[in-house]
Amino acid sequence: MDIRAVVAIDFGTTFSGFAYTYRSSPEIITNDSWPQQIGPLKTNTVLQYDSNYQNVIKWGNPALAQRQSRRSKDSSSSKTVELIKLHLGNIPQNEKPSLPRQLNYEKAISDYLRELGKLIKETISTRWHGIKFFEHVLLVISIPAEFDDRAKDTMRKCLHNAGLTNSKESNKVEFTTEPEAAAIYCMRNLEGQNETIPINASFMVVDCGGGTVDLTTRKLLRDNKLSEITERTGDFCGGSYVDREFIKFLSRRLGKSTINLLKENNYGQMQYMIQQFCQKSKFHFTGDRNDFDSFEFDIEEICPILKQYCKDDIKEKMEDNDWIIDINFEDIKSMFDPVVGKIIRLIRGQLNSSKDKCSVIFLVGGFSESKYLQMRVKKEFGNLVPSIIVPKQPIAAIVRGACDYGLTMSTIVDRTLKYTYGVRVGRIWKEGDPPSQKVPGLLNRTYAFDSFVIRGTRVGVDQEFSKTFKPPEPNTTKLSFAIFKTTKLSAELCNEPGMKLHGTLVIDLPDVHLGLNREVEFSLIFGKMELVAKAKNLRDGRIYNTTFELDL
Repeated sequence: MDIRAVVAIDFGTTFSGFAYTYRSSPEIITNDSWPQQIGPLKTNTVLQYDSNYQNVIKWGNPALAQRQSRRSKDSSSSKTVELIKLHLGNIPQNEKPSLPRQLNYEKAISDYLRELGKLIKETISTRWHGIKFFEHVLLVISIPAEFDDRAKDTMRKCLHNAGLTNSKESNKVEFTTEPEAAAIYCMRNLEGQNETIPINASFMVVDCGGGTVDLTTRKLLRDNKLSEITERTGDFCGGSYVDREFIKFLSRRLGKSTINLLKENNYGQMQYMIQQFCQKSKFHFTGDRNDFDSFEFDIEEICPILKQYCKDDIKEKMEDNDWIIDINFEDIKSMFDPVVGKIIRLIRGQLNSSKDKCSVIFLVGGFSESKYLQMRVKKEFGNLVPSIIVPKQPIAAIVRGACDYGLTMSTIVDRTLKYTYGVRVGRIWKEGDPPSQKVPGLLNRTYAFDSFVIRGTRVGVDQEFSKTFKPPEPNTTKLSFAIFKTTKLSAELCNEPGMKLHGTLVIDLPDVHLGLNREVEFSLIFGKMELVAKAKNLRDGRIYNTTFELDL
């Protein structure tokens, strides 16, 4: 491919950004020029729609809800849409942000990527004359380690709908996980400061974003190669979950129905209220009482429309307090602690799963700039890990690392599998086998799981695992390889709890006259971000293959 430029996109829960570089002169540039905003390395993942939620009016920072005007009734507030990335995550439906009935999350993601894409294309064409976007630009998309095949497929679809690719299956798109990109950035960042991690030393990257927190532990090899030595872990416990705790706090003070009505009828004003909480308290919270200034939440000033939704008994109580809620140190701490506690447990789990001593913990992502989070991590693990570092520009760590990845795509040499992979085979029926797993037409055969590679195995990029099979019957004309995966270390049947069908490869099997004497070598190949299933007819040399997204 004639790739001349690399563009990395970090589509985040609360903030998004992009970086770019030219391959012949690989200086990585992080975009810092946004609509009505110059300087920040990211802009808000927010959209503002027209009344029918068909057309985008504003995006990014300008789309944020503004303070309610005394002369208007907040007629446009319900058109603000955000936190749309959470719809791609494998979290309970009731924890995903609500969307207006006229809008589905795929359209919202596509719309945001379209607006971002316009700025990307304009920036690239201005920087380098003569670049044809679909021909000369490689897109590197960073995604959470927890994203499954469905989420990656949806991202491909949305990129195409947004006009960033000329086909859904474009080969000008590469995915890398956010912790992978962050690890590359951290390694490069140390080089720039003339610091080093010793060869064969292990380090952990904790990527604290707005919605997700992803962790991975890697070992630095020679020639700046990175080896993954533990399974990646993560959870939905980023900075936006502190905002959720703030909303729960207000629900306890003003009544759940009050907040629900505000959310339903004046969503934009609820978001403005959250912004005020972030700017006046959340961003400044250190966990030190001496640094803390009580936060007076003045409803009449910040969100006067709230008053009309309060029940009479709450109204009476609030009027006695001049519609002011005092938020003290313990209140703010209680909003942070459930979220920070989850991150602490994730870090402890990573440390316990590694046989090697961790030399450095890197905290990256927007939420990593929280002084309280930093203090808690250092307090918990300062005696176990020699260095706990927040690199410069942690909010841009992922997008810059993803851009670096796109330049060479050879930094990562292996990964640790999160699943056990295998295929469905027919074996002799045994007493106790479930009737549902009997092979149709063959009463003495049962479908079983034949494991190829076990969860926790470190596999090199493009490493191949193979086995040889024969047709089940002499007259078989096609052979089907159904690939299954499970989080268990071992499994016997394909219908066990937690077992999932990953994909199927069907091949022709001619030469029926040869009966059972037709061997096929079936292989699973673990690529950079894809799983390749390959079948080779050992008699005639014919090869069949197909590619699936690799759920890392």
